[in-house]
Order: sequence, then structure tokens, then C-alpha cells
Amino acid sequence: MTINVDFWFDPLCPWAWMTSRWMLEVEKVRDVHTTFHIFSLAILNEDKDVPEQYRAGIEAGRPATRAAIGVLEQYGQDGIRAFYTALGTAYHPNNEPKDGQTLRKVLDELGYDVSIADRAEAGEWEDQVRKSFEEGISLVGGEVGTPIVKVHDTALFGPVISPAPKGEQAGELFDGFEKLAAYPGFFEAKRTRTVDPIFD
Repeated sequence: MTINVDFWFDPLCPWAWMTSRWMLEVEKVRDVHTTFHIFSLAILNEDKDVPEQYRAGIEAGRPATRAAIGVLEQYGQDGIRAFYTALGTAYHPNNEPKDGQTLRKVLDELGYDVSIADRAEAGEWEDQVRKSFEEGISLVGGEVGTPIVKVHDTALFGPVISPAPKGEQAGELFDGFEKLAAYPGFFEAKRTRTVDPIFD
């Protein structure tokens, strides 16, 4: 029986990117299907005291989250998977600017409607971004961010991983994650990160 997983991401977040690569690997070795949803670090931090440089960065990422909704509406789940893979590759392994030019380049390379970027920059889809964000954050509480992974009836922040495991190792990590999520009293397991995201 297929296990349905829901995954929330903000395109800006390198840790969510790593988790998404893991989930795509899991799908190759387990009967798992991942549904992608939009998260917003900008919305999460609207009322929080964060450094101005960080706030400027996440605010600049708002068009990408809106564009992801536009892609989802126009091209469906397959479309947003391809979009996130292309945009995340540009943003993270390739370290391209997180701006409208990169957004337009990615849409164009995929053969998608490039006007989605214009509409996103003009504020279209903000309500849908907020709705998707609120759906995800309501499952885990406001003290976490992205990635959020929901399996069966339980959502957890994470896993935060680097590098993303491949093949059977990815499947084994998912098996463990699924078991943690299945225990109703499990809330948190954490240690200090000692590596940056490793893109391979």
C-alpha cells in the first residue's frame, strides 16, 4: 500500500532542499508518494525579532513562494516537482541569485509561462501561500520552520540532513522516520549541526 507523504518547503531554505532530495530518493526504493506544499519563512517570521539582513533575504523570497503556487495551479504536482528541482538547483548547488531573473530563467527553461514571475512579483497568490503555510504550521506548532514532513497522521519538523542519503540508505532513514512519527508521544530529537548543506 502506498504511503502518502506531505512535504512543506520554502524554496529559499537549503535544509528543506536537502530533505526534498531525500524524499525523491525514498520514492525510488519504497512505495511512497510525496505531495509538495508551499511554506513561507517570510510569513513565519512576520512578527518575530530577527536580524534585518535575514528579514530582507526572506522577504525577497516571497515571489518564489507565490510563483510556486502559480506553477502548482497551472501545471499540477508534476509541475511543481520539476519547478522546485530546477529552482532549488539554481538557488542551492549553483548558488545563483535568489531574484526575479533566476525565477524567470527557470520558468523559461522548463517551458512554463514566464509571466508567472511577473504576477508573483505583483503579489498574486499571496493568499494561497498563506493558506498553505498555515496548513503546514498548524500541524507542528509555531516554534519550527521548514522542512515539515507529514506521514500518516503525524507531521514533524525535519528531518534536517546533510548530505541527503541515496538508495536503500534513504529508504532506511524513512523507515526510522515513519516509526518515530507513529509514536504519539514523540516530539523532538535534535543535536547541533556540525556541517553545512552538502549538495552532491
